[in-house]
Amino acid sequence: MNAQNAADYPVHHRYVDADGVRVFYREAGNPNAPTLLLLHGFPTSSLQYRELFAELKDRFHIVAPDLPGFGFTEVPEARKYEYSFDSLGKTLEAFVDAVGLQSYIMYVFDYGAPSGLRLAVAKPERLVGLISQNGNAYVEGLGDAWDPIRTYWAEPTQANRDAIAGVFTLEGIQWQYTTGVADQTLLDPMMWQMDYMLMQRPGNNEIQLDLTLDYRNNLTLYPEFHRVFRERQVPTLVIWGKNDPFFIPPGAEAYRRDNPNAIVEMLDTGHFALETHGKYIAKRIREVFLG
Repeated sequence: MNAQNAADYPVHHRYVDADGVRVFYREAGNPNAPTLLLLHGFPTSSLQYRELFAELKDRFHIVAPDLPGFGFTEVPEARKYEYSFDSLGKTLEAFVDAVGLQSYIMYVFDYGAPSGLRLAVAKPERLVGLISQNGNAYVEGLGDAWDPIRTYWAEPTQANRDAIAGVFTLEGIQWQYTTGVADQTLLDPMMWQMDYMLMQRPGNNEIQLDLTLDYRNNLTLYPEFHRVFRERQVPTLVIWGKNDPFFIPPGAEAYRRDNPNAIVEMLDTGHFALETHGKYIAKRIREVFLG
């Protein structure tokens, strides 16, 4: 494909019905170009990829859905959706079929990793590349910030459930953005304010607590994720905010265990590396996947 002016490809904001869910997604670029499937994490949405859209839509076809429980995706009450990572994975399976994605380079971050890697297990032949930005798939990648959550996993009492609720406050969300970031003037406060406002939808707090509890089940699937890494050996860029208190550098280095050709880079920033290093990450995606 010849390079195009990015202005030739506006970002479209769409909905599609998939798995009984009205999935909101952003899309840009030439559909004949390599597809980037961008999967967001907690507590944000596809909005977190706004800079990658701006930087990469001239050379990639970019698709970024909002997962159920996040952003602008709508889950009808009658759907009686079970908020688990198995469910998120199944919704992603239906989503890629609904929008006709037959192959993609998958970008996973935070919750996008266990959700998207379930999709990779279900449809391994469609995975042609992998970018993990603080998208954990190894036990050694879980940092000390998980300790209160580990307590909740071990004893899912109401008291332990209440003890982690601070993560969902405005202060708790802002902390996730700012921790480990040396120059906080690079951070747009719109992001944590927007995340917090969307979290205030009726019932969303309980949804997030359910997902936090279910996260323990991701660990049992790690061997399946590793099997896909070993069998597919797709071009892989692991680019990591090394000061992330949740997903720590050993989790990034571990990707080389199953794919020795994985490129692993550490950035001097926190969990939301795109907020401080968006242009650099876009540059590395171009270099690794376009040559």
